[in-house]
Amino acid sequence: MRFGIFIPQGWRLDLVDIDPAQQWTVMRDLARRADANPDWESLWVFDHFHTVPEPTTEATHEAWTLMSAFAASTDRIRLGQMCTAMSYRNPAYLAKVAATVDLVSGGRVEMGIGGGWYEQEWRAYGYGFPSAGERLGRLDEGVQIFRQAWTTGQATLDGKHYQVDNAIVRPLPLQEGGIPLWIAGGGEKVTLRIAAKYAKYTNFTIDPEGFAHKSELLRKHCAAVGTDFDAITRSANIHVVTGSTRAEIDERLEALKARWTPVLGAEKAAAQVEQQYRVAPGVGTPEQIIENLQRIRDLGLDYTIVNFPDAAYDTSGIELFEREVIPALR
Repeated sequence: MRFGIFIPQGWRLDLVDIDPAQQWTVMRDLARRADANPDWESLWVFDHFHTVPEPTTEATHEAWTLMSAFAASTDRIRLGQMCTAMSYRNPAYLAKVAATVDLVSGGRVEMGIGGGWYEQEWRAYGYGFPSAGERLGRLDEGVQIFRQAWTTGQATLDGKHYQVDNAIVRPLPLQEGGIPLWIAGGGEKVTLRIAAKYAKYTNFTIDPEGFAHKSELLRKHCAAVGTDFDAITRSANIHVVTGSTRAEIDERLEALKARWTPVLGAEKAAAQVEQQYRVAPGVGTPEQIIENLQRIRDLGLDYTIVNFPDAAYDTSGIELFEREVIPALR
């Protein structure tokens, strides 16, 4: 199994109480820490503008700006977004941005891309909120533009959603064949079909039953479009709160709740901890996490991207995961 790590950027309220003037230092230092440890193949941020579980005035740093900054401040680790929303940026422009970051990084960019879902955020930024069909249509056409731009240096498409006419993207990305595409999302009729056509990686649910179901659908889409299912790496994201004992894990969860309470209120903070974290397969002792991930690995999970919600405040959970979980699964 391969591993990536999310760098806190504020979207999940993971920079609360850190002075905005110090937030880049925290993010940079965590990125450099991961860069120095070859257990981590990649680092990731989210492409969002407003926090979850609800919009707040807490920081949410922009994903592609961070990609460029991480490219210049790390040396080895690969750089991804989980996942870029196609409609937030013109795809020819985004192809140019990503190609530039790939050059800055020495060829280390991954392109996580999806249709987008956060309605409040879309409307707040003036993007409207098109139907799911239109958002996925834009995803398909945008990926076609990427592939042209990154392999030929120019793109032309007279599509339903996007029209570009000899859009020049030079220099090309450093990576031969272009930047690897991660098609994120588990939409069964359209998203997984787009993944079957174009993706080198997919990203969908960590739930074993759901993972097995989506995998089988992806296999069928690959057969329908004539691509190799086994050539697509299947990934999933996991929240991790770990400790040597149950008491230590509970203490960490209570610390999350206390941190979020002034922002969300006591009831919503408690609900967030209970619904998103306490029941997650990555919340437990290292032995429990290993057992849970082994079960999903046996279903074909090749790549796990880990979110440590307390990473900006305390790296001891990361250290324990590195020491005990990764070696057991690598």
